[in-house]
Amino acid sequence: MLRGPLLALVLLFLGAAAAAEVPVQRYEVVRTYPHDTSAYTQGLFFRDGILYESTGVIGQSTIRKVRLSDGKVLQSVSVPGAEFGEGSTDWGNEIVSVTWMNGIGYRWDRRTLKRTATFRYPGEGWGLTQDGKNLILSDGTPWLRFLDPRSFAERRRVHVTADGRPVARLNELEWVNGEVLANVWQTNRIARIDPATGVVKAWIDLTGLDRLAGASGHDNVLNGIAWDAKANRLFVTGKRWSKLFEIRLKPAN
Repeated sequence: MLRGPLLALVLLFLGAAAAAEVPVQRYEVVRTYPHDTSAYTQGLFFRDGILYESTGVIGQSTIRKVRLSDGKVLQSVSVPGAEFGEGSTDWGNEIVSVTWMNGIGYRWDRRTLKRTATFRYPGEGWGLTQDGKNLILSDGTPWLRFLDPRSFAERRRVHVTADGRPVARLNELEWVNGEVLANVWQTNRIARIDPATGVVKAWIDLTGLDRLAGASGHDNVLNGIAWDAKANRLFVTGKRWSKLFEIRLKPAN
């Protein structure tokens, strides 16, 4: 049995470990760009100088190309009218997108935005990204599903936790330098997730960006992450926000 100073040391160590929290990173705004306030942003990614955005709301869901410099919508197509569009990502020369509660996804030609295929999957669709080998889907739960890019069959899944507790409402996703970045719906935080373990390595606290964007309303929240891998630029926006922000992350506290 441990006694005296040794017991006290062990208890002190265990207490410190139990109190440990996921580190938090804050940000600075590098540049601000216009964003279409009619866009209920669900998915966002950046490829070859163009922003690709998927938007939601039944009867208004779209897949669109957007010019970064002025927010101009260069091209837009509608998701079938009865469906609520959700996340999207690229795969080769395609865009892959999902819908919220319909269990239906689509493939689109990335150049023309012509719809080329329809597929089905179980459960809800929230965010979507890819790691070069898998499509990665969030569904509102603490789980991320890793899927075959062609068949959409599930290959594996990870349970996302922070400080040992599950993190639900994972929404828009982006693959950045070997991590999955995930908006947590109805919060000002993005989770930096280890794709092998599901552990949240750090929180990105974007408190204040909604005010800079002039956002108001319960649903017009932070949602939209895009990564320019060639120039190492990180972009974020929100649902019906008037601005899209290029941000630089500060070291974790």
